[in-house]
Amino acid sequence: MADSCSVASVLERSATRRPAHPALVFDGVSLSYAELWTGALRYAAALRARGLAAGDKVALLLPNAPVFPLAYYGALALGAVVVPVHAGSRTPEITHVLRDSGAKALICSRSLLAHGAPAAHATGTAVLAVHDAGTGAGGGPEPAPDGGPEPAAGGGPAPAADECGFPLLDREAEAAPPLRGPVPRGEDDIALVLYTSGTTGTPKGVMLTHRGVLANITVSARTPFAFEDDDVLLGTLPLSHTFGQICGMGVCFHSGATLVLMDRFDGPRALDLAVTHHCTVVMGVPTMYLALLDAAACDTRRPPLRRAYSGGSSLAPTVLARVEAELGCPVYEGYGLTETSPSVSYNQPGLPRRPGTVGLPLPGVEVAIADPDPDSATATGPGPAGRIRLLPDGARGEIVVRGHNVMAGYLGRPEATAEVLVDGWLRTGDIGAKDADGCLRVLDRKKDVVISGGYNVYPREVEEVLLGHPRVAQAAVFGVPHDTLGEAVHAVLRVAAPEKPEELAEEILAWTRHRLARHKCPRRVTFTDAFPVGPTGKVLRHRLAADWSPNSTPATPR
Repeated sequence: MADSCSVASVLERSATRRPAHPALVFDGVSLSYAELWTGALRYAAALRARGLAAGDKVALLLPNAPVFPLAYYGALALGAVVVPVHAGSRTPEITHVLRDSGAKALICSRSLLAHGAPAAHATGTAVLAVHDAGTGAGGGPEPAPDGGPEPAAGGGPAPAADECGFPLLDREAEAAPPLRGPVPRGEDDIALVLYTSGTTGTPKGVMLTHRGVLANITVSARTPFAFEDDDVLLGTLPLSHTFGQICGMGVCFHSGATLVLMDRFDGPRALDLAVTHHCTVVMGVPTMYLALLDAAACDTRRPPLRRAYSGGSSLAPTVLARVEAELGCPVYEGYGLTETSPSVSYNQPGLPRRPGTVGLPLPGVEVAIADPDPDSATATGPGPAGRIRLLPDGARGEIVVRGHNVMAGYLGRPEATAEVLVDGWLRTGDIGAKDADGCLRVLDRKKDVVISGGYNVYPREVEEVLLGHPRVAQAAVFGVPHDTLGEAVHAVLRVAAPEKPEELAEEILAWTRHRLARHKCPRRVTFTDAFPVGPTGKVLRHRLAADWSPNSTPATPR
């Protein structure tokens, strides 16, 4: 077996190094590293008393609250495999995750039992309820000083339950003698199963190893996130998602910094929390930064931010400049996937930033551009038909990645795994290009590319031009059926309420005609007050395309 390691050590080491330092601030309550780690070890003991053991899969249906890191690191300390479920999921979605993962238990917030309990019943999964903000950090003896897992304690804590009808794990954890330390795990043991969004089909379980997650946290904490132990991170992202969970919570706890956690994102409240708690770092997606800009227009206070990080989708250069001007700190854009634990490349402090790019690969990570059609004869470099065929710098193609961050595979899906893990590379499904300096530009999802009149149109490129128009606050571009072109480019925009929508639509279309080749220009423009977004606030183009109607108004055909 490889050397013992556990993702739980992220929290353990900081608790040893600076036990009294605030690890987590939530709703006016602060938990030190010692309190958070001891609480996690109590959760581990309570789970063990319930019959769970190393290697078992434990699903989490929890909000952004202290209970999430307590249950997350508690399950990891036990050696279990954590399967986070987004708190906004509905019963059919939860049912799929529980059945597909084979989870033995679902740790479920009481406020989410209406959807979690039926899913658990349908799959025969045990439900362990918790209060939304329950800490489980107080009471009970301290961990034994000599280290190593503690032997089972005579039947464990007495069961606790109330009117919800399920055992209350947080109350059991409060009474449980904590484990002495995390159960050792091998580097290649699975730590997490994270489910993809399902935008390209049924959500798949991405298996991430302890080695991969620890390496990504350790490397990205130094660069690009450059965390210091006096940093205070504004936690705007859902902890169930890889960006908030690994880049946010994991990197923050590894660095011994402080996480100010929001239960759900709201622009004015985020700005207020950042000011109140003197936040120095913020991580978010473009929709969050747009909301912060709106909040900043109504609130003159500013937090002492040192840097901001954006991911999930491209932040238009004009918006990036506005965010930097309003928040008074540099914004670093990056790129990652659930399948890459998640970080791949980032603009980084200490290096020249390249707006419009996602910077350089992380140390230990290699990025290349491959022919998106492996059977074509246009590529150069190694690889027979159906394999990876690399393209030269400057060429547009599919982004491929290899390194310590790449997943072990999709749970229970060997064929799907074989489709994306090829010749030692991960095929990302994203289209991009690398410049001569090695900086990566992400153009779009391969499945989102619009083919209009035989030409490839990359929606992100069109969106960036649209966002340069002074009236456009947000843009989403996608393809719609067209009789002669196959697909036509359609744009949905959020703007200040126009008095004459048809005139504004024509003005915006004229704007694009002066800045884009004809085949890239939208043929129709419609307006909306709000975009459909996913768990992290990422705009869902496929939902817009599904809702599109040829009778949408206002619309301006060409």
